[in-house]
Order: sequence, then C-alpha cells, then structure tokens
Amino acid sequence: MDNVTLKQLRYFEALARHQHFGRAADACAISQPALSVQIKELEQNLGTPLFERTARQVRLTAFGAECVDRIRSVLQGVDELSEMARASGTGLSGRLRIGVIPTIAPYLLPALISRLNSEHPEIDVQIRETVTPRLVEELADGHIDTAIVALPIDVPAFEETALFEETMVLVRQAKDAEAPAPTADALRDMRLLLLEEGHCFRDQALSFCNLQSTTTREGLDGSSLSTLVQMVGAGIGVTLIPEMAVEVEARSAPVSISRFEGPQPTRTVGMIWRRTNPLAARLVQISEIVRSASQQVQRDFP
Repeated sequence: MDNVTLKQLRYFEALARHQHFGRAADACAISQPALSVQIKELEQNLGTPLFERTARQVRLTAFGAECVDRIRSVLQGVDELSEMARASGTGLSGRLRIGVIPTIAPYLLPALISRLNSEHPEIDVQIRETVTPRLVEELADGHIDTAIVALPIDVPAFEETALFEETMVLVRQAKDAEAPAPTADALRDMRLLLLEEGHCFRDQALSFCNLQSTTTREGLDGSSLSTLVQMVGAGIGVTLIPEMAVEVEARSAPVSISRFEGPQPTRTVGMIWRRTNPLAARLVQISEIVRSASQQVQRDFP
C-alpha cells in the first residue's frame, strides 16, 4: 500500500469510467501500454485484481467496484486541496476547467476565450465539450470546475446561475424564406430534424412542438447543428437552432431563418458548479465574463 500513487488512482478511475484501455489512455493523455503497466502495479500493490480483462471488454472485479467511490472521493479531496490553494491567492489565475455543451461551444467560446485571454492571461483555460449528462457527471466527480449548460439542472449539490435567455429559430430551405412561419402544431406534421438522444436542445425542441422523445423518427436525427442545417439545405426537412448559432450555420447552406409567430421558444443558458468548490467566489466572477461574452455574440447577430 505504501507504493500506491495518486497517478495510479487517477488511471484506475479513468479505466473504471471508460471500461476500455484505449479510451482511458486517451483521457489520461498517455499511451495504452503505460496505462496498463500502472494498473498492474496498482493491483500488485493492493494484492488483488481490480479489473477482469477479456479480448473485448474490461470490467471491474467485485473488489474494484467497492473501490470506485472511495477512490473518487480521494481524488476529489486532492483536487479540492488544489482549488483551496488557488482560492487563497489573489486575482484569477491557474487552471480553469470549463465544460460546455455542443450547442453553445462553437458560438460562444471564441468570444469567451478571447476575453479571458485578454483580461486574465494568467488563467490556463481548459475546455471540455460534451452533452449535459456527461458534464453533470464530470462536474460531480471533480473532473471539471464549472459547466455552461441549459438550465435548469436541478442537482442539489450544484450552484446554478442564469446568464442569458436565447430564442430558438426555424431553419428552412432558402426558397421558403417568404412563407409564413409554421405554428408549433403545424411543425409536428413536418419533417423535423433534431439532434440525437442525449442533447438537451433536442428535448427543448420536442417540448416546443409538444412531441414525445419516444416518437419514431428514423433517419431524422443528427449529431450536430451543422449537420442538421446541411440536411435542411439538401431539402430533407426543417430544424430549430439557437439564435446564437445563426451567424455561423446559416451561411454554410442554402437555408432561410425565420422567427415563430406568437410565443417564442427559448432556453435559459447558465453556469453550474459544485457548492463545495473553494473556487465558488472566483466562478461568480467568471460567470460575469461569460455573460459579457454572450452579449457580444448576441450584438453581432444580423
């Protein structure tokens, strides 16, 4: 036990999370053989296997499963010590790990990173882009410091702060630019293209159209807003995108942008972080920078 290192515990946590040596090695930014060596050394130090290895799968042993929560608590405690040290200093500095959902990242990050680099060059900004459920998990585990997501999240352990409201707009083929925008009821009967399962923006669009996520939609889902807009340009259907995405996406395909008549579909974008994070006061400051960056992006809309 005396030879167990934090590095080995981090590698164990990554392998337990990914259940795949290649993906875990990528997440840890090391080679797969190096990860395998460290896991074997950890098992030798503990005197018992942590993983069952087959040709296609890696799974935790019973002892390994018992260790997961304890090791994650240890790693989170170590990370919080680092955060406490950063919080004790003056000004905004050091590593800042920000998670962002894919329907925000490409449009907000250029302005946000530019502001952070200009106003606080001493901050080492690290970005993680993935869907909301993954960000919530990684934030809870201490892998990121904060996340920019659509609210509400409703996790008691998280602090939420709203940053701005954003309207969803309709994307149709360019030839339909002069046609009246359909109602939400009419939209349900059209070929509505949506992001694949796991994206919160999908759920928001379905809610506006009063559709269930279980509705059969074979061939009508995409992995990104860019893909959806290209599909619309090709005449496959229509879609919704957040207003923030208009400037980037509308110029990439022969499409038109329309606002809905009557109540506009909107989403609330905000930041979340762990209530116990010693950097909480600094994250409030960061949230104001994010808010300012979003206002810059919104002002740039045609």
